[in-house]
Amino acid sequence: MAKKIIMDVDTGTDDAVAIMLAALHRDLDLVAVTTVNGNVPLEQTTDNTLRVLEWIGRGDIPVYAGLNKQVARQDFPTPRASKRDSKVHMPILPLPAPTGKRQHKSAPQFLIEAFAADPGLTLVAVAPLSNIATAIALDSSFVENVSELMIMGGGITRSNMTASAEFNIWADPEAAAVVFSAGFKKITMVPLDATHQATISEDQCAEFRMLKTRAANAAAELIEFRINGYKTTTIGPVPDNAPVHDALCIAALVDQSVIETRRVNVVVETTGDYTVGCTVVDHRHLTKREPNCDVAFNADGKKFFEIMRSTFA
Repeated sequence: MAKKIIMDVDTGTDDAVAIMLAALHRDLDLVAVTTVNGNVPLEQTTDNTLRVLEWIGRGDIPVYAGLNKQVARQDFPTPRASKRDSKVHMPILPLPAPTGKRQHKSAPQFLIEAFAADPGLTLVAVAPLSNIATAIALDSSFVENVSELMIMGGGITRSNMTASAEFNIWADPEAAAVVFSAGFKKITMVPLDATHQATISEDQCAEFRMLKTRAANAAAELIEFRINGYKTTTIGPVPDNAPVHDALCIAALVDQSVIETRRVNVVVETTGDYTVGCTVVDHRHLTKREPNCDVAFNADGKKFFEIMRSTFA
């Protein structure tokens, strides 16, 4: 039986590839997608999500829009203002405008109702955690109803937004702090340390194009855009390669061996002048804090690519 999942996204180039992978893989049942402010503003993350789903023939999957700002900070710098971030994301994806519309219900309310109705669902959050924290605040039973939460975000030794913080956590640190401390049964965090071990190359994009499917062609174009963006920065892990962060979470749901995890404690810094948004990963067990998260320390890039290639074919 296919694993039922709901994705929370801020689409985004890597979100788009992750959505296609989740919507098309035979072992996954993408029930719905919720959107949030992040890589681009909420209106565009929602529009981009609709574009992706319709492009691959999955316009039947409903899309729910959520928060258009952080849960607490009124003056926090908007992540999309970053010159670096604009080089790897597109305000509008190069796909036809959608004919469908988002659902009227808000994303947090939908999440609450969906997981109450079916606690067997898995929640995959590959964006700032504003929607998830809001659902927790609105319904105390939400945390208990989620059987598994997978998060793309944070870093152990890597960062990409500041010297100490990864984008998704930095974009709404208070929301992230709420989520990691909420007591979910199972949280898996896929940080930059893992996603930078599973990069996609220009040659592999060429292999995608040889498949001649809509998903493969779109994935190639979006990843090539990311590769070109990384070429102009100093944060690229491998020359002529780019990480496709969010898609690695989906691949790990299909095959757990794609990532190697360790159970540790993770807390999120919200007050440091230089460390706001930092995920403090107690990988040496130096504190007395109880482990609350399975963190991916390693990833298998070959398996990751093969899962994408076979799915997009």
